[in-house]
Amino acid sequence: MTASTDSSPDRAWRRNLVVCAAGSFTTIIGMTLILPILPLYVEDLGVTGTAAITTWSGIAYAATFLTAALAAPLWGRLGDRFGRKPMLIRASLGMAVAMSLIGLAQDAHQLVLIRLLAGLLGGYASGSTILVAAQTPRERSAWALGVLSSAIMAGNVVGPLLGGTIAQAFGVEIAFLSTGALIFLAFLGTWLFLDETPRDRRARADRRRTRVGGWREVPHKSAVLSLLGLSMLLMFATISVEPIITVHVERLTGSAEHVAIAAAAVFSLTALGTILSGPALGRLADRVGHLRVLIASLALATVLLALQAIAPDLWTFAALRFATGIALGGVTPTVVATIRRLLPETSVGLVLGYNVSAQYVGQVAGPIAAGVLGGALGTNAVFVATAALTGAGLVAAIAIRRRFAATGD
Repeated sequence: MTASTDSSPDRAWRRNLVVCAAGSFTTIIGMTLILPILPLYVEDLGVTGTAAITTWSGIAYAATFLTAALAAPLWGRLGDRFGRKPMLIRASLGMAVAMSLIGLAQDAHQLVLIRLLAGLLGGYASGSTILVAAQTPRERSAWALGVLSSAIMAGNVVGPLLGGTIAQAFGVEIAFLSTGALIFLAFLGTWLFLDETPRDRRARADRRRTRVGGWREVPHKSAVLSLLGLSMLLMFATISVEPIITVHVERLTGSAEHVAIAAAAVFSLTALGTILSGPALGRLADRVGHLRVLIASLALATVLLALQAIAPDLWTFAALRFATGIALGGVTPTVVATIRRLLPETSVGLVLGYNVSAQYVGQVAGPIAAGVLGGALGTNAVFVATAALTGAGLVAAIAIRRRFAATGD
């Protein structure tokens, strides 16, 4: 009897990790599938002229991230109050509906409105991060978050490839409708197989009775705020180079021929490095300390990013991007795991929702800043600036570890 009772929670969090990883992979495909086909779809909706097409494409792309950033703390707080499984069910069903509706848009205005709706109703990957961080035993948290991060990154790789393939073979509308159906399967999997532990149910009941929780219960506010700022800074730095990769590859090769294929390969190598290293670095962080691995990852990433500014050829640049992906695999899991360790149960969803919002801010601002800097000073300057930012993140991580070593990391 005792053995069965003890093993049940262990089976539950492992099963939940599998469900969350599969669902996050699927919903991220839905979020990123639109990337290569968005300008084509905007043109199909009646927008003409290069300037107008690019403008509407940018607005439609950013719309989802805007509402997602605004809604993340709200959904996290509701998850603290009423349970995290209902939030994931809502997010997967909402994304399935929104993605299908995108395929039915009649003009660019409807497209933007539906993209805003998708960001508001979605948030499966961020909700999964909150659930996994809350339920996984502390000694396995970074490993579990590393597995989840790898699944999310894999979705980022597969999404654009799948979107371009389906759109070319069957049409843009079919690409969105089929993705909506795929996300609906994630909804069914979440509904049928995800299970919150009895301890979490009792905690939710206590929270509903007492109506407490939120930011006021966070005991180490300065540490958490520092980590949230670090999270935004690191997302800003790691995403900022993406818009100028194609231009940089063309500069390295000296030719526009096959530049799209070469740039796609470089993108994939970076993502592959992160996918491969995430679980391993998470497991290492659980053994030696989350902030220690974060510091080592940032130190390596800073050096590699600086070297990319002086890479003499495409092969060297591609190898450095792959190595950078490996280094970055240890960043997100360790930051989230460190924040989680500083939070009471009643504030997990809210604060990790703030973390999601901080990451979205960096994700939107990074490419914009990189585009401006690259246009003014050249693509090499972007890598130098990014290395400086990760270096600043390294200094911040060292300071956080020294100041809050008493928290147990």
